[in-house]
Amino acid sequence: MTTARPGTLGTPLTPGATRVLLLGSGELGKEVAIELQRLGVEVVAVDRYSGAPAMQVAHRSHVVDMLDPEALRAVLDAERPHVVVPEIEAIATAVLAEVEATGVRVVPTARATVLTMDREGIRRLAAEDLGLPTSPYRFVDSLADLRAAAAEVGLPCVVKPVMSSSGKGQSVVRTADDLDAAWTAAQTGGRATAGDGGAVRVIVEGFVRFDSEITLLTVRHAGGTTFCAPVGHVQVDGDYRESWQPAALPAAALAEAQRVAKQVTDALGGWGVFGVELFVVGDTVLFSEVSPRPHDTGLVTLASQDLSEFALHARAVLGLPVPAVDLLGPAASVAVLAEGTGVPRFTGVDAALAVPTAQVRLFGKPAVAGRRRVAVTVARGTDVPEALDRARAAADALTVALDPAP
Repeated sequence: MTTARPGTLGTPLTPGATRVLLLGSGELGKEVAIELQRLGVEVVAVDRYSGAPAMQVAHRSHVVDMLDPEALRAVLDAERPHVVVPEIEAIATAVLAEVEATGVRVVPTARATVLTMDREGIRRLAAEDLGLPTSPYRFVDSLADLRAAAAEVGLPCVVKPVMSSSGKGQSVVRTADDLDAAWTAAQTGGRATAGDGGAVRVIVEGFVRFDSEITLLTVRHAGGTTFCAPVGHVQVDGDYRESWQPAALPAAALAEAQRVAKQVTDALGGWGVFGVELFVVGDTVLFSEVSPRPHDTGLVTLASQDLSEFALHARAVLGLPVPAVDLLGPAASVAVLAEGTGVPRFTGVDAALAVPTAQVRLFGKPAVAGRRRVAVTVARGTDVPEALDRARAAADALTVALDPAP
């Protein structure tokens, strides 16, 4: 396996094809796959379940446990990709390092994937190695340690498993009586499970009373670093619900946000889009987290920019030029959720699309078990409040029923 030469792209399904393999095939991976295919790339989608959204648009797909090194190695050996794009955290990262050593490009790098695979690696890099301001934090491995850590960082605090996404396993602890339930949620809600009777490692973060919470989409590419306009967002239980762009920031805070984002992403290295999450308090910026891939709050860029975060990611990972991003105007996105068990069926799509400027993305998730994001609405407006009103109206027009699984 060798890396494709930057600027040279083959034709899919031929011996000269440029092959990109996605590890994780959810709704964000689906948009990346579409953008890659627009550039003539042969796309292979991998996930732990069949019929994942990106699988539905890829040239080929595989269902494997990506934490199983042998299973992951077998897929990589069979497909011989030029570029490997991790889209989730739960991957046998040692295999990525092996593949990278053969000349395959791992996005952004195998080291960055390891550091961002769980919250401990990236938090220690940002706070302890780079000296960036963050919320106070402790890492714990037992309920007793959790109680001690909560007393140290103070209440309220936030408890999260070190490996999770979309708020799974996350709790806001307001009183000491909430700690037992928070510990249980963290043990059962993350992407990794404990082995040999141990516990899932947990981060305890002091609560930050911020003026705003933003995602700064940061693109590292062959020509340098490009920033998108800041994205404001609302999270509920750690899960994205709404986002908008541009988020209003004081000039000094924006400059500081870009400085922090560049310092973190430079330390991680490689090419691609990074979703850098930051807390803004006046002109002070606190680092929170970073995802080395397109970010769910960045779904708003499907309407707000001339090149969405997914188009930017596709260009960057292929070593292609990334120009200055043109903000088309204020825009917003609203997540559509389904809760229960079954296969999603949508009604009201016509009414949603009748809202001025509204777009609808139905993710195509094959089934729901619990609460899952199944669609998003995006819209533009003359200002952010109007864009939010339109995106909300489109989301409200959609009804999601869950049919029995076949």
